[in-house]
Amino acid sequence: MPHHRATPAVALAGLVIAIAGCVTLARLELNHLRDGFETDARIIHRLLSQRTAQQDAVMAMLALLQPATQGAAAPPGPRISAVYPQILEVRQRDDNNPWPDAAMQAGEDESRRSHRAAIGGVDFASGRYQLVQAAAPASYAAQIDLRSMVPWEEWPMQPEASPVRVTLEYHGQHYVVQAGHDRVGQWQFDFRKRLAADSQPFDVVAVRSVGWTDLPWLKMLGWTLLTGAALAALHALERQRTERRRAEELLRLGQVARLNTLGELAAGVAHELNQPLTAILASTQAASRLLNDEPPDLATARDAMVRTVEQARRAAAVVGRMRRVVERPDVATRLQPVNLQEAVRNALYLLEPECARLGVRPAVMDGTVVVQADPVALEQIIHNLLANALQALAQVPARERALSIAMQPEGAHGVLTVCDSGTGIPADVLPRIFEPFFTTRSGGLGLGLSLCESLAADMNGTLTATNAAQRGALFRLSLPLAKTP
Repeated sequence: MPHHRATPAVALAGLVIAIAGCVTLARLELNHLRDGFETDARIIHRLLSQRTAQQDAVMAMLALLQPATQGAAAPPGPRISAVYPQILEVRQRDDNNPWPDAAMQAGEDESRRSHRAAIGGVDFASGRYQLVQAAAPASYAAQIDLRSMVPWEEWPMQPEASPVRVTLEYHGQHYVVQAGHDRVGQWQFDFRKRLAADSQPFDVVAVRSVGWTDLPWLKMLGWTLLTGAALAALHALERQRTERRRAEELLRLGQVARLNTLGELAAGVAHELNQPLTAILASTQAASRLLNDEPPDLATARDAMVRTVEQARRAAAVVGRMRRVVERPDVATRLQPVNLQEAVRNALYLLEPECARLGVRPAVMDGTVVVQADPVALEQIIHNLLANALQALAQVPARERALSIAMQPEGAHGVLTVCDSGTGIPADVLPRIFEPFFTTRSGGLGLGLSLCESLAADMNGTLTATNAAQRGALFRLSLPLAKTP
């Protein structure tokens, strides 16, 4: 029965372990994806920052290497484009030639104030922007191609297959460097950081959406199967251990059944023959003295011998009764409806003096439960259980003594429980409490509970012992309910 009660709990524990493991694997995968995303995003930011810094250096070089007088050299556009493919065109302006649009002039003004290159116009729709460097006698403007500016040979991911979307943003304009996957997931990773070159203040924005399909389902399935296999193995091992314990218990019960009659006979003979043997000894000693008197008192000696014969016949009757006990006829022929409350009342009547001596007032739950039992055997079991409970209560202070007796139907059986507030049953004693000749009581034979268990089994019932929840021992006798007419 404990095995069946434990099965749902084990299944629930396995489900919790499987779910916890899957959640952990999912979190580890999400952390792994996030770490990879952030690493790639930082690499992208570094690569693009290097390119913008390189373009700043080119513009500064043009300003430093220009001729001292106007018109001495043509603009170095073709030569620079050959070395730096992202620079599509380089324009040169002197004081006599204004820039073609106001944005480039504003860029030159900003360059003069900041003493570095400055933005001279941005057109992310066409993927280009102007970088202006103010200088004397001529200023320069370079047209930058964003697509060529990206160092694809060092790019940390495959642009066509990567789920990460990478864009450059500037004053509301967006240039898509890498399209990524255009979807909405359950989790989203974001990265935004401005390029390191102050002359080109573009924001690098990277976004990745992670959905359910990105989770490690194969790993989670493997973990779930592994958890199920481990629990199944533990369940099989526990079941094997339970079956082995059951087999050992059945073997023990078989041994107890074989020894029970011998133990009952030995205990009964020792008790029942003690008085007649003592009487026979006394009578024969008295007859011997009477015959040795002068003159011998034959009449009195004859009476003593008659008493000896009577006690010998009594001893023979005891032996005969013990033989009938050994033979133990089929108990089923004596089973009849018995009221548990009446049987308890009869047993308490016999133990009333002992209860009064110990100051114990048994608490008996009212209720009518009729079971199919042998009345004599049932009273013997109840009497033994109550007597043991009173002996246990004698070992605790009087104010702590309590004895409760309850009767209730449970399914097709009637259950009698006897619970005391004594010292309880030690853990090492509990498994052997129904073994014959096993006792912890000085002078005890260890046959009472063994006999009670055998009598309960003969009536198609069970007798079990446990420790009470608070303190003390609890014995539980279960017998089939009597069939109602």
